[in-house]
Amino acid sequence: MNKLIRKIRIPKPKRVFHRRTTPATAPGTVTSIEGETETLIRQIYFEKDKIAEVELSSAKEIMDPTDKPGVLWVDIIGVGNGELVEEVGRQFGLHPLALEDVVHTHQRSKCDDYGSRLFFVVRMLTNHESLASEQVSLFLGPNFVISFQEQKGDCFDPIRDRIRNHSRIRGRRPDYLFYALIDAIIDGYFPRLEDFGMKLEFLEEQILNQEGEMDQVYQIRRDLLRIRKHAWQHREAIQTLIRQDHELVSSETQVYLRDCYDHTIQLIDVAESFRDQCTNLRDLHLSEMSARQNEVMKTLTIFATIFMPMSFIAGVYGMNFDRGASEWNMPETEWYYGYPFALMVMGVIGFGLLGYFWRKGWLKS
Repeated sequence: MNKLIRKIRIPKPKRVFHRRTTPATAPGTVTSIEGETETLIRQIYFEKDKIAEVELSSAKEIMDPTDKPGVLWVDIIGVGNGELVEEVGRQFGLHPLALEDVVHTHQRSKCDDYGSRLFFVVRMLTNHESLASEQVSLFLGPNFVISFQEQKGDCFDPIRDRIRNHSRIRGRRPDYLFYALIDAIIDGYFPRLEDFGMKLEFLEEQILNQEGEMDQVYQIRRDLLRIRKHAWQHREAIQTLIRQDHELVSSETQVYLRDCYDHTIQLIDVAESFRDQCTNLRDLHLSEMSARQNEVMKTLTIFATIFMPMSFIAGVYGMNFDRGASEWNMPETEWYYGYPFALMVMGVIGFGLLGYFWRKGWLKS
């Protein structure tokens, strides 16, 4: 048990809210973050038989999608430049409260309706080896989708390839692209869960072989709790999006959103199942430790039982009675074969007890 306690390390508290406005600041205030002004703007405009993809250096270069038959996707990486975020908001008529949430990336997943614009916040995993995540803010308009990311690296490359390769996204409304981005982020959680499943199976084998360490199990359990938290928030946000019956989201896309909603439920179920498995591994580890301790105690008890009669004989003949005071005071001590006889009696008792324990099966592992 002491070994188990030593292996558990309480992590240092982490800062949850990375960005906050000054108290009493007016709602909708968009501020720049010092040292995080570098941004990358990717613009993809596509129609059924046409696509134009370009990287831009400023928000003023973004095309105006008004009266255009296709769909415009503006992907902005880096939200520290408040001026750029405000400029994009003015060009596309985005609500200041939503822009404030874009810059302050401690938001939980949610869906907000701003009339002719929909605002959706989702957490995207950024590292396959850990649960590091970033906030992705999505805006849906009549003929455009705008995505804000905190840093480079995302799970949208398959969607970009589908757009380039004349997939189903081409020729559809922007709400389908909006759904595809959300679905790609949520599907990115499943490979991480699969890794957790493989690790738990490996740890189970190690624990059965008395080689496992519980610190890894507790770390996985904490990570699963975080995944469950994200999945639960995504579930609520997508459910809100489905129930709103907004004019920007067609009934055809609603079907796909319901499938995305099912994926969040599946994430929650798998995470709960793995957390239960972590609990079972903890119980298995404790039972294995208890069994090993019982085995040690049994071995020590057997040896103590064997030497107990020997210690009794040695103790009796170690008493200092005066033989000259009485003929009954330990006459065996003056016998010529007294010492070998005492050793023989001890040996017979010891080997006799060993044989008895063996026949009972107490010495067998």
